[in-house]
Amino acid sequence: MKKLVVFDLDGTLAESKSPVDAEMHGLLGALLGVARVAVISGGNWPQFEEQLLSNLAPEPDLKRLSLLPTCGTKFYEYDSGWKRLYAEDLTDEEKEKILLSLQLAIDQSDCGVTKTWGDRIEDRGSQITFSALGQQAPLEEKKRWDPNFAKRRRVKELLAHSIPEFSVRLGGTTSVDITKPGIDKGYGIRKLRDLLGIAIADMVFVGDALFPGGNDYPAKEAGAASIRVRDPNETKRVIETILACLDGGAPESKA
Repeated sequence: MKKLVVFDLDGTLAESKSPVDAEMHGLLGALLGVARVAVISGGNWPQFEEQLLSNLAPEPDLKRLSLLPTCGTKFYEYDSGWKRLYAEDLTDEEKEKILLSLQLAIDQSDCGVTKTWGDRIEDRGSQITFSALGQQAPLEEKKRWDPNFAKRRRVKELLAHSIPEFSVRLGGTTSVDITKPGIDKGYGIRKLRDLLGIAIADMVFVGDALFPGGNDYPAKEAGAASIRVRDPNETKRVIETILACLDGGAPESKA
């Protein structure tokens, strides 16, 4: 059996920018009781606090949980509170170049956005994120906007030409993430290997964007056994299956 279970956050443990529900919290708590768990996301630390941490079980089980915001350029572990081990931020010059190129790509791509909810561009320190409909867009609006990824792929193609020295990935439901080269979820997987001393062959990654160009795909490319899910409900069934293979068994499903 694998020694570490790694999850994406948005679209995998929770709906985009939404809190993890009570059933998922219960399943994650049960999993932490019998295994090491990690979460890697393009989201920044406040997103982890709002979506994931509010109702998780208290220590000691949280000491088995590793959290990697912005694809592993930040790393948090629990020791009488959440402690950040490191942060690998973009320089001011890098951010300025990315922001200028991103605005040009947005203008050229004609994304067909007629209404937005909140800021569309977010500086996450080690990552610049473009959320086409805004950070507070309703989930149903986000699901309708770009279901086949074509609009965001156009932005990605433009950025690949204008800032080839950076990494550009499709993230979440309406997002494009821009980082230093080589910074993706494969980078996060390798950070887990180095900091936890667990071989990549002993990890399993669960995510909804495990397709070429998706922001979960680099975890698969890094060598982690990978399970693609459609949504959080399917993730729940995956966790139940994992629990059934480990001590303790799975709790009764609420679905």
